[in-house]
Amino acid sequence: MTTKIILLRGLTPTGKNKVLMAPLRAALEEAGLKNVRTYIQSGNVIASTKLVQSALEGLVHGVIKEHFGGDIKVLVRSVPFFKDVIEKNPFKDADPAKLYFTLLSSKPDDVLLEEFHSVGHAPDQVQVIDDMAYVLCATKYSDLKANNNFIERKLKVPATTRNFNTISKLIALGSV
Repeated sequence: MTTKIILLRGLTPTGKNKVLMAPLRAALEEAGLKNVRTYIQSGNVIASTKLVQSALEGLVHGVIKEHFGGDIKVLVRSVPFFKDVIEKNPFKDADPAKLYFTLLSSKPDDVLLEEFHSVGHAPDQVQVIDDMAYVLCATKYSDLKANNNFIERKLKVPATTRNFNTISKLIALGSV
């Protein structure tokens, strides 16, 4: 069994995609995942499983759809993947409070990536490395042009964004 970090895209504590964490943990354990833990109400799950990435994404998506009615995009990666993300961070000397990580469901098409970078993102900075967009905000995330929706639309891949503190906490929880 390996520990996986499961990120849910578009989850809300109220409204259309409402999924509360305690019932989600119970449903995922019932579906066969082990040592299921969640971190804050925004769709961060850590679990142990023998399933490969695509099978786990399908399982979690199905559990959410069946138990909660939401059609949530699920992105799964390993703890070592996220440790590597922190290592590859091109903005290591930046204020962590202004640093965001946008996980892409897959590596984007080279032509779309070139178009994405040609737009420019000043005063913010964005670098895409493999299936991760590193975003350094000049001010605050709510003012950012290259937010999650913009990245998804331009790169044509599902994505979900977490801040530096959340990624760090998920790595710590997944490493126990």
